[in-house]
Amino acid sequence: MLLKPCCIYSIGVFSVLLLILGISLVLSGVFPHFVQALVKKEVVLKNGTEAFEAWENPPAPIYMQFYFFNVTNPLEVLDGERPAVVEIGPYTYREYRPMEQVNFKDNGTKVAAVNTKTYIFQRNMSRGPESDLIRTVNIPAVSVMEKFKDESFVASLISSYMKATDEGLFTTRSVGELLWGYEDGLLQALKKLKPGLDDVFGLFYKSNASNDGDYVFFTGQQNYRDFARVDTWNGESSLNWWTSEECNMINGTNGASFHPVITKTDTLYMFSSDLCRSLYALYEEDVAVKGISGYRFSPPSEVFANKTVNPANAGFCVPAGNCLGSGLLNVSACKQGAPIIMSSPHFYQADQKFVQDVFGMRPNKEQHQTTLDVNPEGRKMSRCETVPNLLLTSRWRPVSALSMQQS
Repeated sequence: MLLKPCCIYSIGVFSVLLLILGISLVLSGVFPHFVQALVKKEVVLKNGTEAFEAWENPPAPIYMQFYFFNVTNPLEVLDGERPAVVEIGPYTYREYRPMEQVNFKDNGTKVAAVNTKTYIFQRNMSRGPESDLIRTVNIPAVSVMEKFKDESFVASLISSYMKATDEGLFTTRSVGELLWGYEDGLLQALKKLKPGLDDVFGLFYKSNASNDGDYVFFTGQQNYRDFARVDTWNGESSLNWWTSEECNMINGTNGASFHPVITKTDTLYMFSSDLCRSLYALYEEDVAVKGISGYRFSPPSEVFANKTVNPANAGFCVPAGNCLGSGLLNVSACKQGAPIIMSSPHFYQADQKFVQDVFGMRPNKEQHQTTLDVNPEGRKMSRCETVPNLLLTSRWRPVSALSMQQS
């Protein structure tokens, strides 16, 4: 008769001891370190794992939002007045970005893939249809004028064509045309003389349902901090556009995921083929995204500062010694010679003179800062598996003739 109460008493004491042990492990830091050790071991790009599936086909929906600057005083600009612009947007696209042509290499320590991106317009999340008209700089005309400025015969043909067709330095095109491409009359005329010239122009021409090149990534098998880090891009381990080895380095991941167990003292490195360079982000603050805790990282102002503020950026001066102010990046060398300068929207974190030179610029950290929100530990999945530090949200803010946001 005493056996049953005795068993109950024993089980109760044992349960209390387990509870005390569990609390002690948590307070002492042993349990969190055990979880971190498990995450470091399990998060590897390997067929059949949750980590690989999430990397190969990101489960969270991704949206790309475009904002355009509509020039309101083109005639006055031609007379020497400063441009006046009005921001128009967003124009939202659902982005699908699976990893394709996946091929494991070097005994599973590396994996080759291409990151195909497809954009589907979302009218219900946009200011208007893709047929909305935007008045902006005539980029094809400016590009060929710059490209052939030293060829007097071609330059005179360009001038004659523009006068005959009344084509100016500003053009009005639809959102869809500016993004995805349109046949340009000047380019078509020049193509008869220069057959290698493409007669279609678009800011993202040939970027829909296509990829930005061949990647080889580390899988994290040998070192968890190498998870998804880029080894080579288009067969090269470095770039050749810039004037220093440091600026030509390919550092970090492609920005879609990061190694597990991220701390606030980590520096997150990433390579952006759109920006033609690598950059880094530092911890800024704790955030919560749909109930999931995370860390917010953002690139500090030094990333795009001029060489007087950050001497390491001297290599981004192209040609060598031709340095722009802080907040600007000349990407002409990697954009087929087109005169394109990148900056954050509204010249956020750029020299104040650029903000003052264009009426309508209103830089604001809340709206124009580039941010990446990451889950520091990796989200727990079924079957006791973990996924890598996929982005909870991100806001990429490079801009040339338009603003761009990704979330």
